[in-house]
Amino acid sequence: MTITFITGANKGLGRETARRLIDLGHTVLVGARDLERGAEAAAALGARFVPIDVSDDASVAAAATDVAEHEGAIDVLINNAGIPGPVGDPSTLTGTEAIGVFDVNVIGAVRVTSAFLPLLRRSPDPVIVNVSSGMGSLALTRDPSRPESEVIAPLYAASKAALTLLTAQYAKALPDIRINAADPGYTATDLTGQSGPQTVTEGTDAIVGLATEKPGAGSGRLVDRHGEIAWS
Repeated sequence: MTITFITGANKGLGRETARRLIDLGHTVLVGARDLERGAEAAAALGARFVPIDVSDDASVAAAATDVAEHEGAIDVLINNAGIPGPVGDPSTLTGTEAIGVFDVNVIGAVRVTSAFLPLLRRSPDPVIVNVSSGMGSLALTRDPSRPESEVIAPLYAASKAALTLLTAQYAKALPDIRINAADPGYTATDLTGQSGPQTVTEGTDAIVGLATEKPGAGSGRLVDRHGEIAWS
């Protein structure tokens, strides 16, 4: 049975991804920093809750130890936890705000990946899915026909561009693990203020697809619900 660990899985895309993968037969570990919401989500889904704050080294290490002691290994890691940061005019952005967004959206994925690599390497087909965004694509954010071109979220967009490139670098360096980035698309979640034309189920299509690919599928890709996309 496939064991999947998802960060930020108490709501939104993370929770829906957990629900869908459980329906497909995965054993899902719900990672979340909010203890009450994480426990509630896990109980409702039929999953196990593992506390994790991706911005805290000790919390991430404790989560990896917890999984090592209970499951012993994982097959799929989904780095989903993320925050939007300030939107609109960037004139008043501060270094503290920038550090906060990158610490969760980029460095958090580094922390979790590093901590969980030993557990992934115990799997016959280890997979990492980084939940990125078309907001980090130069092509999409400059295309007036795309909704990404209408949003000004400097730190979020920059952090997702970094996460996508980080994915490509990890894929080159770790050929024994399939590592890809998912672009959920403009989806109605708390992150978007419940705006967006896609349902949360549609928004998880790319994530679920990457998490359930057969051995030998490609690595280092950015994929949305319609297939692989260019992000430059």
